[in-house]
Amino acid sequence: MEMTKHASIRQQQRSIPPMIIEFLISYGVCEKAGDGTKKHYFDKQSKRQLKVYVGQLFGLIEEYLNCYAVVCPEGRIVTVAYRTEKIKH
Repeated sequence: MEMTKHASIRQQQRSIPPMIIEFLISYGVCEKAGDGTKKHYFDKQSKRQLKVYVGQLFGLIEEYLNCYAVVCPEGRIVTVAYRTEKIKH
């Protein structure tokens, strides 16, 4: 998935591996975030699905699963970050 320059910089600064972003888009929950953007993040169910998919690798990536990605209507990733609080629905 294409990323904006801002998202690429934030990904590097926050040490979020590209594989985690791919998993976010594929397995994460998606909800509206305002201005037409969508926020992808992992909830309990999506973490379970990911664990089935990656198997033993899950233990190695578990520390990165508290992150989210914001995607614009055109499909580009706008930013990525770690959650500091629970996402409100």
